[in-house]
Amino acid sequence: MPVADIAGLATAHEDLELLRDAAREAGAIAMRYFGKSPEVWMKGGTSPVSEADYAADAYLRETLLKARPDYGWLSEETADDLARLNARRTFVVDPIDGTRAFLEGNSTWCVSVAVVEQGKSLAGVLDCPAKKEVYWAVPGSGAFCNGVQIAVRPVASQPEVAGPKAFVDQLPADLLERVRRVAYVPSLAYRLAMIASGTIDASFVKPNSHDWDIAAAGLILNEAGGGLVDTEGFSPLFAREKIKHSALAAGSGELLGMLAAVIAGTKIP
Repeated sequence: MPVADIAGLATAHEDLELLRDAAREAGAIAMRYFGKSPEVWMKGGTSPVSEADYAADAYLRETLLKARPDYGWLSEETADDLARLNARRTFVVDPIDGTRAFLEGNSTWCVSVAVVEQGKSLAGVLDCPAKKEVYWAVPGSGAFCNGVQIAVRPVASQPEVAGPKAFVDQLPADLLERVRRVAYVPSLAYRLAMIASGTIDASFVKPNSHDWDIAAAGLILNEAGGGLVDTEGFSPLFAREKIKHSALAAGSGELLGMLAAVIAGTKIP
């Protein structure tokens, strides 16, 4: 159902087109730095951020807020202004999800952009220029990659599961002996897209992911027939005052239920 003709608000599809255009250009900006040793700084002493992140973020902020000046703004690379809580809708942005991969010349990174209203994503885009893949979704319309509808795959007898070993090891013994462990995927957003497109089956997500990691990818996964749930079994909400999340489970069907049971029984620091 198209979200909102309310008081002149854009529909979800109109917001989607805006996000797709902006993410495409932000991806092109990032590609100008890819493989070319951009300048890098450390945030909090442990997390790298590059001039490519800042350049893509500046473009997205200028472009998106010019088009929708009444929307709030939440981005990994912009200081959080809680005035965004007064906005009906909010852009939730990670200009480069998977910065470490980007800096290492690994193609597994993406521009992640979403529009959120009342805690739920109304439109989401992952633009992965180094892989030449673009994922998008709006509620009720399915999920797509490069214009082709995607869906989670039926879980096989040897499901492929990603995420921290400490979580995977807690799966039921009969399942654990059949599981094929997926090598580390540096971009969380892309990892969720891999589930949505049927490349892998499921993933655990360690505690303290942020809204900008999952707001777009979570919607894409949901529209592909999967789900992303927290330790209480609920879909995470976004663009609220608290922007960090507990451990999460992503997947579909009975397998998602098994992952969800693991995180529900795990004490989170």
